[in-house]
Amino acid sequence: MRLDRGEVLVEAGRLTAEGRPFALATVVSVRRPASARRGDRGIVTPDGRLVGWVGGACSEPAVVREALRAIAEGTTRLLRICPPGSSDGGEGVVVAESSCASEGTVEVLVEPQLPRPLLAVVGDSPAAVTLRDLAAAIGWRVTADLEDGAEAVVVATMGRGDADALDAALATPAGYVGLVASAKRASVELAALRERGLDEAALARVRSPAGLDLGPLTQPEIAVAVLAELVAWRHQREPVGELPVEAVDPVCGMTVAVGVDTPSAEHDGTTYWFCCPGCRGRFVRDPAKFLAAI
Repeated sequence: MRLDRGEVLVEAGRLTAEGRPFALATVVSVRRPASARRGDRGIVTPDGRLVGWVGGACSEPAVVREALRAIAEGTTRLLRICPPGSSDGGEGVVVAESSCASEGTVEVLVEPQLPRPLLAVVGDSPAAVTLRDLAAAIGWRVTADLEDGAEAVVVATMGRGDADALDAALATPAGYVGLVASAKRASVELAALRERGLDEAALARVRSPAGLDLGPLTQPEIAVAVLAELVAWRHQREPVGELPVEAVDPVCGMTVAVGVDTPSAEHDGTTYWFCCPGCRGRFVRDPAKFLAAI
């Protein structure tokens, strides 16, 4: 889909509002001849689709590949697409050699845009109210209710239905479930859940007292301690997603990400993937020529 620069930003805003991951690719440097221009941009979604414009068939496969890697790893990278042997890269630069006839060089900044974490804070205590405010201030999505998709749940009801709230929280796939309570009261609540039939594996998911151990704290300070633990938890998690499946184009030798829009062809029961329809066409006309080289 060909969107202009402004439409790409509108689409990026829509995906962000929906909590969907994507990578924003922006052309930052061009050495002609090349079809891209500085400021051209596109969006790559986790299924490998690209909307917008970052250059033609010489650029798109490399941008899609690096965008999928960026989404999986959660890291920004600068991609340089250039003729073979014309660049040895540099610190922080990913080089993709292209046999494109234009022989131009394009640099693209690839930035993963990952959904902001969704935090459910259950309760109306001062600690709960402050935690919701602080989490929103650092860019997290926040709710007062248990919702599907919440990555973290903090129960700060201060004895008003703690067991019920924990029971509901443990029924979700949330990676963090914390209870704001003293160690003594936490043991009482866990015992109540055990009597309800929850097994030890489920109970082990509960972090209590929630938050870093900073000594005796006021309610707002408890919120700060819990948020600090949440931030540490978020950054210690596994990588965001799986790295893309990749294949080498048997015609031009470019490494491409295998996605829904990646050109492919089958020969003798084997599927081959290509950077563009042009390489695919050359392969289909004479597979033996390229397979012999492999």
